[in-house]
Formats: sequence, C-alpha cells, structure tokens
Amino acid sequence: MFKNIFGPASQPAAEKTERAFTDATAGETETVRRIVGRLESMPPERARLVASAAYILARAANADMNITDEETQLIEQQLQERGMLDEPTAVLVAEMARLQARTVGDTEDYVVTREFKAISTMEERHRLLRACFLVMAADDEIDATEAWLVNRVAEELDVERADLNTIRAEFYERLSSVKAAREVAQK
Repeated sequence: MFKNIFGPASQPAAEKTERAFTDATAGETETVRRIVGRLESMPPERARLVASAAYILARAANADMNITDEETQLIEQQLQERGMLDEPTAVLVAEMARLQARTVGDTEDYVVTREFKAISTMEERHRLLRACFLVMAADDEIDATEAWLVNRVAEELDVERADLNTIRAEFYERLSSVKAAREVAQK
C-alpha cells in the first residue's frame, strides 16, 4: 500500500520530482523550457502558458528587429495586468523572453506560438493578440511589418479573421497606413 502511495522506497524524492517535471514538460521547446525553469513555483501548465505568452509578446516587439525599453515595459505590464506574474517575476520573464526573441527568433517563433495555441483558450489567444497590438504600438504607430506579423500570429493561433479585425479596430488610428492616408488627404 505504501509503495502505491509513495512509490518505491529506494527512489529518492528529488529523482521523483525531476522525473515528474520532465514528463510534464516533455513537449516544450528549449526557449519555453528556459523561461519555465524560472517559474518553478507555478504549476507546470500555467508556467508554460506564461512563458510562451511572454515570448510571443517579445516576438511582436521584435517585428522591426528592435525591442525598445518601452516595448519591454509594456510586456512586463501585460504579464502583470493579466494576473500572471508579480512585478519582479514579470521583469525577469520579459527580459528573458526579449533575449530569446533576439537570439533564436525565427527558429522558435512558430513552435512557441503553436505551443501557446495548444495550451490556451480562444479567449486567452484574443487577449494575447490585443497585448501584441499594445506592444507594437509602443511608439504610437504599427507599421506594415508589425501588422503583417500580427496577422501571422493570428493565423498560427487559429484566430478567425473577423475576430482579428475586431481587435485591430481598437488600434486603427495607430496603423501607419491609416496615418499615411490621412497625411495624403490633408495635402
């Protein structure tokens, strides 16, 4: 009976914990695994969700090949406002995601986004897309490259085009194409 409840007596507790953690994270990418390592106090599924969301936000910030301090602060803010993390952890996770997006970007982008899709609800995907728009609009403008990227992320997350357009409408005035059209019209 004790073996069924506690496992064999010869197996150390640390080994059981390590095996359980390894089993829980077997499908993750290396990028997410690094961030999850910092989130050990959270349940593994929740940590994977937070880590992949942080990476996707950093991916959005890096669309123009530059992640500014303002964008990083917005990533931190989004992680805190969603009730995912406290401030010190959000700062750490945002910085780690920023570093990962800069160093392994293209090779991990699709894989991490696919993982987020697998473990998230549609509502969480919509919130993430809205947060991507917020991060991309840190400089008060969403350029064509950023607009393309959010379309790509939405496709990877299986978000319907109508839902994406509803979210995009909230940021209509910040789209560079809208700003350019208004400038031409004023001339």
